[in-house]
Amino acid sequence: MLVFDQVSKSYKKGSVKAVDDLSLHVRPGEIFGFLGPNGAGKTTTIKMAVGLLRTDAGRITISGYDIAKDPLKAKAVMGFVPDNPDLYERLTGLEYLNFIADVYRVPVDVRRQRISRMLEMFELTNAIGDLVQSFSHGMQQKLALTGAWLHDPDVLILDEPMVGLDPRSAHLFKDLMHEHCDRGKTVFFSTHVLEVAEKLCDRIGIINKGKLIACGTMDELRDQAKSEESLENIFLGLTEQ
Repeated sequence: MLVFDQVSKSYKKGSVKAVDDLSLHVRPGEIFGFLGPNGAGKTTTIKMAVGLLRTDAGRITISGYDIAKDPLKAKAVMGFVPDNPDLYERLTGLEYLNFIADVYRVPVDVRRQRISRMLEMFELTNAIGDLVQSFSHGMQQKLALTGAWLHDPDVLILDEPMVGLDPRSAHLFKDLMHEHCDRGKTVFFSTHVLEVAEKLCDRIGIINKGKLIACGTMDELRDQAKSEESLENIFLGLTEQ
């Protein structure tokens, strides 16, 4: 569903290796957590996956589409929320969602149903007619997540999606992620909240200094780390080495 094949990316004329020979296959039907310390290469990896950055080497495919060779087809089957969403602040929330639905050619009856469900879940129904610039950070995060999910993408790629969500909204969005993957679709997300990753993810990848240093289920990570401890302790042990 989402495949990284020997992907590398450097900055400062090659002196800083942000991502180093990353190979990773995120399968259909799974929630995959992508973890790492600050500066480990998580956001660079995500930006390459969604076409915001070019790879220096390697190949990334989404539902079989090469993001470099078939960017429009690849982007049509993905939903993306960056770590700091930049929304169109002079539109109302509803105008923004209808704009996104138009871009992805979501039929009117389908978009109405999906928008209504998400607005109720995120408790945005009464505010959706207001300008986006009047929304709090948390409300803008909810709007961005709604827009990313609106066209029912094969792959949801989310950079720190829980930041700004209140506990109720975070809980309901986790349920939505499970529902999404139960239908054979995929969620790939980064987070610093290790407890959430441990409970939510089918598999977890840990990147450090641009290299994937561990990948698997919690049981597989414990085997790799030779530890029966929590994800937090495994993560700290692996990234401090």
